[in-house]
Amino acid sequence: MADNGIALMAHLMRRAGFGATREELEARAARGYEATVEELLHPEKQEPIDKYDFLRYHSWAWKPGTLTAPGSGTWMYTMINTKRPLEEKMVLFWHQIFATGVSKVDHYDEIDDMLDLFREKGMGNYRDLLAEVAKNPAMIHWLDNNENHAEAVNENWGRELLELFSMGVGNYTEVDVRECSRAFTGWTIQPKLPRFPMGRFDWYFEYREEDHDDT
Repeated sequence: MADNGIALMAHLMRRAGFGATREELEARAARGYEATVEELLHPEKQEPIDKYDFLRYHSWAWKPGTLTAPGSGTWMYTMINTKRPLEEKMVLFWHQIFATGVSKVDHYDEIDDMLDLFREKGMGNYRDLLAEVAKNPAMIHWLDNNENHAEAVNENWGRELLELFSMGVGNYTEVDVRECSRAFTGWTIQPKLPRFPMGRFDWYFEYREEDHDDT
């Protein structure tokens, strides 16, 4: 196998994934560059990772709760073993953009659900992805939209949505921030805190019409 073909494939797999073994590079080079790109762009044609192959031997990662390390262990296993490297690389990319963390969310299972959202929507239409992120419990809690009420507007999510996730600095006004925030009043999560003593309950998006400012 020509070294230049291997080098080109190695570059592709570093950029569109997490690298590859020599054996994998030779197999992909034999299949061809265009065929490999098509495979990367259509992850649905490859079997997804079964995280239970990992969890059955590492039960400490089953319900990580407030602990980041056990939860991220499952994700690391997925990144290393996935047959859908570009999809998983995009999960990492979107997690850096729509950042959340256990330090505030205090519920890694919800962050894990957000990673699943990126797997499902992360290679599709950005508008569709952003609409789902706005309803994601981890993001709602991270940017305080569960504290955004018709009679007491919280501008954290509205401001970040315009500044970081859509319009960009200089392309909106403070009036836009207030109106955007009003538009998301009543978008919250249930069940509310506390999550104990019966374990860490899953959160769900909930729209409360009575708490939405429709004036």
